[in-house]
Amino acid sequence: MKINVCSETKILNMQGEGVNTAFLNCVELLREDPDLEVVINNEGVGDIMHSHTYGPYYFLRGLRYRQRKILTVHVIPDSIKGSIPAAKILMPLVRWYFKKVFSYADVCIAISPMVEQVIKDLGAKTTILRLDNPILLDTWKRNPELRKKGRALLGLQENDFCVLGVGQLEGRKGCEDFIEIGKKVPGAEFRWIGGRPFGILTEGILRLNRQIASAPSNIKFSGLFPFSDMACIYAAADLFIFPSYQENCPLAPMEAAASGMPVIYRNILEYSLLYKNNYLKANNNDEFVEQVKSLMDDKEAYEDGLKISKTLISQFSKHEIKKQLIQLYSDLDRVESGLVNA
Repeated sequence: MKINVCSETKILNMQGEGVNTAFLNCVELLREDPDLEVVINNEGVGDIMHSHTYGPYYFLRGLRYRQRKILTVHVIPDSIKGSIPAAKILMPLVRWYFKKVFSYADVCIAISPMVEQVIKDLGAKTTILRLDNPILLDTWKRNPELRKKGRALLGLQENDFCVLGVGQLEGRKGCEDFIEIGKKVPGAEFRWIGGRPFGILTEGILRLNRQIASAPSNIKFSGLFPFSDMACIYAAADLFIFPSYQENCPLAPMEAAASGMPVIYRNILEYSLLYKNNYLKANNNDEFVEQVKSLMDDKEAYEDGLKISKTLISQFSKHEIKKQLIQLYSDLDRVESGLVNA
């Protein structure tokens, strides 16, 4: 069976995007199976199209795949809040467009319970499969060599305690909160990795630029790094904080946990619905600060944080997710071949 995996992030060279990482993970996961052939975008025509993005290419490429189109839903209408200006005004148009996007797919893979509910609430005419984003654990395992390289890339000294943040430079991701937290923990080095996919259309770009420019010396926004360097970046850090205000099934905190460090999330509804295991969480900046200081100063608390990370990522083992994905491909292929009733 041949699978055509599609993503406009590759066409547009959007390396720093979580959606692009999910696309790359999907390709790598499928290529592990000797019974599958994988082609990317226009490299060839497959038996099934599996897209990770929802722009013009998704609609054009899908014309070849009647009853054989799968979309992994990484983005929902609420994702534009805090990402682009005038999100509230644009929301009716955005909701209309996403309904069209979801209905165009024969199967939508909902990467979280929240995403599944949004697809239903929009009234999209599609089949929904709930399936977590897989984490390729071996990709993120740290070692001394990776840590040394990552610390050099981030300008860190050997004894620095590094608090890492990863995500787009925009309000939705909590970048401004990251700065405020860093100000209250001057004994740690704070590094944020990420860029601006929306460029000058990013919500609050001037406000955030001013805050970045005036941030204390222990807080640095290091820009984008190639995907191939991200294992080094994670290995360089001691703690990961994720102050984002809206997410679906985020990869960055899972990658950080797989690298081997505690992860502190903002306490939002999405995570309580998504995660089957316990996770560290903070309701506001003061609670982030309190937990960061505790994990810096208390070795026992830090070890507990490591254990929580290890348990948390067990939900996202690639083996069961891969099994369900291949079953989905087989079911769609059999329907189109007329081997079973649609």
